[in-house]
Amino acid sequence: MSQTSSGLARVMGGSPLAVLARLILLSFLVGAVLAWLDIRPAELLWWLEGVAHRLWAFGFDGVREALNYVLVGAMIVVPLWLLSRLFGKRA
Repeated sequence: MSQTSSGLARVMGGSPLAVLARLILLSFLVGAVLAWLDIRPAELLWWLEGVAHRLWAFGFDGVREALNYVLVGAMIVVPLWLLSRLFGKRA
């Protein structure tokens, strides 16, 4: 066994053919369970796309909501700060 294939086996977690055989077997078993549950690959991809879209929208909606709070608060805080600076005690 050469140094390169030994490194490849270390990275893959075993000999490449054995790892490939395990991956094929696990893929078949998972595919059979998903088919038994009547879950199709396209449906799974659509679901993942929907989750990603909701997370994306939630993130930006949260930022937008926080920015609205900052702006509303600034409408009160900034004028009060400015007045306190203008009419505050001078040292």
